[in-house]
Amino acid sequence: MTRVVIVGGGPGGYESALVAAQLGAEVVVVDSDGLGGSAVLTDCVPSKTLIATAEVMTDLGAAGALGIQVDAPTVDLAKVNERVKALALAQSADIERRLTRDGVTVVRGRGRLDGPGRVIATAPDGTETTYDAGAVLLATGASPRTLPSAVPDGERILTWEQVYDLDEMPEHLIVVGSGVTGAEFASAYQALGIPVTLVSSRDRVLPGEDADASLVLEEVAQRRGMTVLGRSRMESVTRDGDVVTVALTDGRTVQGSHCILALGSVPNTSGLGLEEAGIVLKEGGFVNVDRVSRTSVRSVYAAGDCTGVLMLASVAAMQGRIAMYHHLGDAVQPLDLKKVASNVFTAPEIATVGWSQRAIDAGEIEAASIMLPLRGNPRAKMQGVRDGFVKLFCRPGTQIVVGGVVVGPRASELIHPVSLAVAESLTADQVAQAFTVYPSMSGSIAEAARRLHRA
Repeated sequence: MTRVVIVGGGPGGYESALVAAQLGAEVVVVDSDGLGGSAVLTDCVPSKTLIATAEVMTDLGAAGALGIQVDAPTVDLAKVNERVKALALAQSADIERRLTRDGVTVVRGRGRLDGPGRVIATAPDGTETTYDAGAVLLATGASPRTLPSAVPDGERILTWEQVYDLDEMPEHLIVVGSGVTGAEFASAYQALGIPVTLVSSRDRVLPGEDADASLVLEEVAQRRGMTVLGRSRMESVTRDGDVVTVALTDGRTVQGSHCILALGSVPNTSGLGLEEAGIVLKEGGFVNVDRVSRTSVRSVYAAGDCTGVLMLASVAAMQGRIAMYHHLGDAVQPLDLKKVASNVFTAPEIATVGWSQRAIDAGEIEAASIMLPLRGNPRAKMQGVRDGFVKLFCRPGTQIVVGGVVVGPRASELIHPVSLAVAESLTADQVAQAFTVYPSMSGSIAEAARRLHRA
C-alpha cells in the first residue's frame, strides 16, 4: 500500500486525501489549524455566511419598490458572528467525519519536511512523530498580509480573519484594499447598515475583474452611500482609543471606528523545510508547481494558496485531486485555468469564466462579444433588479463559447451554464437552443447566445 502524507487540512488537503483514500492509498493528514483550513474556518465559509445576512438586508432595502412595507430592520452583529463561527465549526466537523469514515488518519500538529519522502509532525505538546511517505502533498495555505505601518490589533484594526469577534456595529468602517476581499467586506458591511469608506490604490474597484462589471459595482456602491477613494494609497493605519486613522500617501487622512486590512496574502511556507528538501520557491515564497501539481522534487506535490496559482478554494481542491490522480496512476487532466469559474460575492455579484474582455482587447485571442443588460430581462423587472448584465464571448467562425461574465443577484449560480459551455466547447448556437424557463434570469444567457449567431 502507498502512503500519502498531506500537510494541511484545507480544501487542497482534505479533497486530495479523499481521492487518495478512494484510490487505495494509506492517507495521513497532518493539520495544525483545523480541518477545512482558512477556507472553512476564517475565510470563505465565514465571509459568505456574513454575506448571506447582508443579502437579506439588501432585499429588505428594496422591498418598498415591490409594495412591501418594512420597518427599519436592525442587525445584531454579535448574533450574526455567533452564527458565522458556529457554521464554520460545524463544516469543519463534517469534513473530519468524512475523512475518518473514509479511513484517513488525521494527526493534530504542525508538519514539516525532513527530506523529500518524510514528514515530521509536531503535536501541540511538542511530541514529534515521523511519517515516511511515497508522496507528500503540501497544502499549507496562506495568511493575511500585513505591513509594519498597519499592524492589526484584533480590536479596531483587523485582518479579514479577525472581524468575526466584533460584537458591536462599527460606527464607521474603513476598508483598505479594493480587491476581491476588500470589495466583498465593504459591500457586506454597507448592506448591514454600517457607513463604509473603501480605500483603493487603483483607479477602479476590483482592478483584476471585468472593467464593465467593476463599473457597475462601484456605481451601485456609491449610490447606496459608500465612499470610494480611488487612486488613494494607504501609508499607515494607527489607533488612538476608539478612533482609527488611515493616512494616505498624498497627505490626506480618513478616520473611522474600525479598519479592515485587505492587503493580499502571503504563503505559509516558511519553517517547513522546503528549500532544504530542494523544493523551488517562486517570488514571494510561493511553491512552484506544474499543471499536475508537482514541485521541483519528485513525489512532492503542492496545492492551494501556498502555490499562488489562483487563490480559490475550488482551484485548491482541483490541484489536490489532480496531484493524487497523477501520483496514484489514475486518469488525469492537467489544470486548465481557462475553465475556472469564479465569483465575487458583492452586491451585485460578479461571476466570470474563461477568457476575459481584457485578453480579447489585448489581442491574446480573437473573439466576438455581446453584452445584455439585465434590466431588459422580464424576471429581473419582476424582482426589481436594475443593475447587472450578461456578457458572452465566442470564437468567430466556429462560434465556440470561450468565456463570459454575469453581473447580478446570484451570479454565482447563473455562471454555471456558461462554465459548462466553456468546459465542453459548446457553440453559441448550442447554448441558445437549450430550453430556459420563462421568465428566468438565465433567459438572458440564451438570448445573448442567440445574438451571437453567425458572429
